[in-house]
Amino acid sequence: MALPGVPEVRPGHDLGALLVDAVARAGLALRDDDVLVVASKVVAKAEGRSVRARGRAAAVDAQTVRVVAERGLPGGATTRVVQSRSGPVLAAAGVDASDVEPGTVLLLPADPDASARALRARVTELTGASPAVVVSDTTGRPWRVGVTDLALGVAGLTALDDVRGEVDRFGRPMEVTVRAVADEVAALGDLVKGKAAGTPVALVRGLGGTGAIAPSRSTGGRDSAPLAEVGGPDGDGAAACTRTGPSDWFAYGHVEAVRAALGSAPGAVEPPPVDPAADTDRARLRRALAVAT
Repeated sequence: MALPGVPEVRPGHDLGALLVDAVARAGLALRDDDVLVVASKVVAKAEGRSVRARGRAAAVDAQTVRVVAERGLPGGATTRVVQSRSGPVLAAAGVDASDVEPGTVLLLPADPDASARALRARVTELTGASPAVVVSDTTGRPWRVGVTDLALGVAGLTALDDVRGEVDRFGRPMEVTVRAVADEVAALGDLVKGKAAGTPVALVRGLGGTGAIAPSRSTGGRDSAPLAEVGGPDGDGAAACTRTGPSDWFAYGHVEAVRAALGSAPGAVEPPPVDPAADTDRARLRRALAVAT
């Protein structure tokens, strides 16, 4: 459910107290097995992550660890998908130029997991309850059209449900299944909160209660277990959800991968066209050289 009534957040505001007030105005009392899903924008505003910038590009450069892909748009602008200094891979490093003061842009929280832990501690201090906190942001996804929310920061919620080694109902061991619970919760919250409605916070209830039962996993011994662990220790956070190193199969776009393989610096963002009628080894070599230089 959305929690309306959160005012415009400014640097230095006590965001935890604003969340507690919003819950009270909704006629609710927080429980240990609740999850507060909070848009990263209001977290960043409270933490003073707004910076002066003539344009978004310079701020994106400053927040970029690695360029994954860069493409030109029909209007002449360029869009980039990068690994941000805050951790996740996002378009434009998550730098936001919408709904901010003119002449400024908003950066992501510097350490989203730390932000989630601090919010959770403050809410617990004010209410005595220890609900989980998910700091969420919007992202696109490889192979899928459209955007959804994912978890940038997590405290008090099992971010990943690793069922590798357990067996399915036919007795076959599962080898690759790791459920992205925190991302699913972030996307769930996004269904009810939104920029236009001025509701940057959602409350998810029942996820960790007895009414949320995991599907049967045969002899895995979890038939009656809660769907997710909610309300326990802060945990590893959302940092565990970011693929890095050898597990990152998508470190570069196809053009950037050619450049990286050839040891060339970033340059033109569009690959040369392919002529199927003349797609010889020599033509492929010329295209690779064109991309690299």
